[in-house]
Amino acid sequence: MLTLDYIYHSGFALEADGVTVIIDYYKDSSEHLHNEGIVHDRLLKRSGELYVLATHFHPDHFNPEVLTWKEQRPDVHYIFSKDILKHKRALPGDAVYIKKGERYDDLHLHVEAFGSTDVGSSFLLQLQGHTVFHAGDLNNWHWSDESTPQEIRKAEGDFLAELRYLEAKAPHIDVTLFPVDRRMGSDYMRGAEQYVEHIQTDIFVPMHFSEDYEGGNAFAPFAAAHGVKFIDITRRGESFKLYESL
Repeated sequence: MLTLDYIYHSGFALEADGVTVIIDYYKDSSEHLHNEGIVHDRLLKRSGELYVLATHFHPDHFNPEVLTWKEQRPDVHYIFSKDILKHKRALPGDAVYIKKGERYDDLHLHVEAFGSTDVGSSFLLQLQGHTVFHAGDLNNWHWSDESTPQEIRKAEGDFLAELRYLEAKAPHIDVTLFPVDRRMGSDYMRGAEQYVEHIQTDIFVPMHFSEDYEGGNAFAPFAAAHGVKFIDITRRGESFKLYESL
C-alpha cells in the first residue's frame, strides 16, 4: 500500500504499511488555521515509523517547527539536506544530514540525495518496493519572458546535467513529484517536459504551485502523451491511493 497526501506547495506525505514519510513541510493543509490539517490531525498520530525529510532550507520547503514534533513523537527520524545545517536552520544533533551522492538507510527507508539547480538536494526514496523522487527545487529555472539568452542557456545546461546524473542512476522511477509553477512565465513547464522525456516515470505529481491548481494540472496532457499517469490535485489535504496492498 502506498498513499500520497498533498499537504501544501511542495509538501507531501507518503503513507505505507507501518511507515509515514513527510517531505518539505511548509504549512499544514488547513487554509485558515495554523497547525491544523492532515499532518497535525492525523499523520503525527499515525502508528509506525515516522520520517520527516527536507530537501533544502528555503522557508517554503523547510519549516523549523517540524523539530518540535519530537515532543509528540520522540521516535521521529529527521533527514535533512546539509544546506539546512550550513545555513544554521537546525543544529548538528537535530537530524541526519545528506548531500548529493550521499544516502540514508535503515530497515524501513532508503533515501539518496541528488542535485538541485537552486540550493540543497533532491531526494530519491525507496519505500516498500516503490521508488519516489521529490525534486525539491530541481528544475529548469528560467524566465523566458525576462531572462537573457545567456541566462536561459545556463539554466538549461545546469538542469540537463543534473537530469543526466539522475538518469544514469535511476532511469525508471515509480512516482515523481516535480515543480510545475506558472509564475515562471510562458515556458514554465519546460523542466517537467524534459524530465518526462529523460526519466521513465509511471506517475507524475505536480508541485510548487501553491494555490494555482489550474497551472499545475496543465501538465496533464503532456504527461498522458508520454504514457505517464498524472495526479490531478484539486485541494490541500487531498489523498491519493497510488498502489494497493498485494
